[in-house]
Amino acid sequence: MSTFIEHLRVLRATLLRLLLTPNATLLNVLIIGIALSLPVGGYVILKSVQSLTGQLTGTPQISVFIKVGTGAGEVTRIGDKLKQNAKIERVEFVPRDVAFKKLQQSTELSDVIGDLSQNPLPDAYIVYPKATDASAMESLRDELKTWAQFDHVQLDSAWVHRLEAVLGFGRLAVGILAGLLSFALIAITFNTIRLQILTRRDEIEVAKLIGATDAFIRRPFLYFGLAQGLLGGVAAWLIVSGSVFLLNHYLGDLASVYASEFSLLSLSIADSATLLGFAAYLGWLGAWFSVSQHLWQIEPR
Repeated sequence: MSTFIEHLRVLRATLLRLLLTPNATLLNVLIIGIALSLPVGGYVILKSVQSLTGQLTGTPQISVFIKVGTGAGEVTRIGDKLKQNAKIERVEFVPRDVAFKKLQQSTELSDVIGDLSQNPLPDAYIVYPKATDASAMESLRDELKTWAQFDHVQLDSAWVHRLEAVLGFGRLAVGILAGLLSFALIAITFNTIRLQILTRRDEIEVAKLIGATDAFIRRPFLYFGLAQGLLGGVAAWLIVSGSVFLLNHYLGDLASVYASEFSLLSLSIADSATLLGFAAYLGWLGAWFSVSQHLWQIEPR
């Protein structure tokens, strides 16, 4: 219980120290917030574009064509077997007569279709997979190709590969940016704590003279770095959330011109918690590096 009270006392003193230097605190928090908002904003844009692409391209699907001459009972059994597959969300049956009528309605092929004496099209199923990434869909396609009842299995995965390539490049760019800015934020906290250690050098020497441990001396600096990082995360959240709100106001008018409903997605609770936790960790890490490097250099004279 005494340890818990001691931690609360140190945390209270740390927050008070932040309040006593409002200009420096505000500047550091804004720098951290702006830096963090850049990769977080990129993440929001990527997530929004991914959801928009899904609306534009529709649900990915696999077309399976049953061998001509297969009986109606066997076609029904095939459909039931497809529905029982754990990798398939749902299936849609396309009878050969319906497909032939749709083909006849095509103006480009009306002359060719008119010369046919019988329906050459087979019965088919449209398969909607549960997983829509390229590798999962190709795996399901290869599995369906092994079924003896199917004459042809078709998957149009080119757009899936293009989408994943673009999003993969975007994720890499955001990841690199996040890594570089995280290093910069650690450096900012490192330098801030270094200056505090130098300023409080006499106080630290006295504390060591009366027997204070390194852990006791280190604790307020670690709390300071953690609190500063957390406040920077809050600033980043406010910047990103405010930007999304303002941009969506104008995107709504722009999207209505093109009869679309595109809007940027807001940060979810999980995303927000991750942002705040990561920002606090960066602040703590920068403080830990700084204290570890400079504290041992101070010894009582």
